[in-house]
Amino acid sequence: MGINPFRRGKSARRGMTVLAAATLGMSMIPAISMAAPDAKPAGKPCSSESREAYARCMSVFRQENGGRTTAKGMPAGYGAADLRSAYKIPAAGGASTTVAIVIAFDVPNAEKDLAVYRKTMGLPPCTSANGCFTKLNQRGIKGDYPMADGGWALEASMDLDMVSAACPSCKIMLVEADDNYMDSLAEATRTATRKGATVISHSYGGDESGYIWQIRDAYEKTGTISVASSGDWGFTAASAPAVFRKVLAVGGTTLTRKPGSARGWDEDVWGGAGSACSAYIAKSPWQKDTHCSMRTVSDVSAVADPQTGVAVYDTYENPFGLEPGWVVGGGTSASAPYVAGLIGRAGNSTTFTSKTPYTTRGSFFDVVGGANGICGGDYLCNGLKGYDAPTGVGSPNGLGGL
Repeated sequence: MGINPFRRGKSARRGMTVLAAATLGMSMIPAISMAAPDAKPAGKPCSSESREAYARCMSVFRQENGGRTTAKGMPAGYGAADLRSAYKIPAAGGASTTVAIVIAFDVPNAEKDLAVYRKTMGLPPCTSANGCFTKLNQRGIKGDYPMADGGWALEASMDLDMVSAACPSCKIMLVEADDNYMDSLAEATRTATRKGATVISHSYGGDESGYIWQIRDAYEKTGTISVASSGDWGFTAASAPAVFRKVLAVGGTTLTRKPGSARGWDEDVWGGAGSACSAYIAKSPWQKDTHCSMRTVSDVSAVADPQTGVAVYDTYENPFGLEPGWVVGGGTSASAPYVAGLIGRAGNSTTFTSKTPYTTRGSFFDVVGGANGICGGDYLCNGLKGYDAPTGVGSPNGLGGL
């Protein structure tokens, strides 16, 4: 392909928006149609190209009401209280764990936008002034941030909001990699660990290949747990870092209200939820599924369908034509940071491992129904009773499995 326009260096960093990918003739993911007739078309994933050793973020967005709240002062999409209800999370309490969000490029309005989300959702402030929020560059410095990218900034806003919704008491560390080169994101992950984070959220991934052995150490450090999006392209090739044995891979569901039921909610496999059988990583001993001899993705799941998605607040200019303000977000970039926040809230982050959900299955809702591909009715792409690849052992039922 000649000169690599995405190689590190400030002159190349801005090249990872969807618009830039289209200019280079790379494949695009079709926009998801809107549920509301007056809504704008859905945005595309923030970086839809697939290139070895580069990451794309696992998110899809849509918008209603022009980015404004309703007459009742609430935005479209599920808010923090809705998610607490769906996953039976206590309304108060929780540990003050430091949860790190690793992202590519700068997020200029991160703290300001987070403040609006938390105030709207009735959550306590999380600011640099009160010591709750910290923003660092790849080397762990407050300042000298990389260039901004509107697609990745919108992704980061969802990460910040989902960690907040799951764990209002947690401290949040935003670590910005220089670019979306996987080496850069791995280095930012090492920085997060070095700076004291014990839960690290990764809403990005790249197709597995030989390069993954160079970065695995960043995601498998004892005393921390990395939580990663499984992907937004259904049953396909495995994605790193979700594919690593010691990383908790989070799939995705379609979450809907079900009045009159015991839970009050229902979940099916979201059609985009990533699932896979690795070609590189050996199976963990606690995974007992028999149709995949290597590592199976995913382990657990939570809401990811943008049509039943979550409220996100973001004001930085994005490449999707969405107005600044409130959007509805989805993709496994919603489920992964939410689960990461729940682990932080449970206060077990230094001892929690990717094995834990398999030994505490009673603390998860079994997701039955839906599919993310065609695999002959097999569990690798269908929501079946017990373990299945799109949703793992299920979605959280309280904090007992976390």
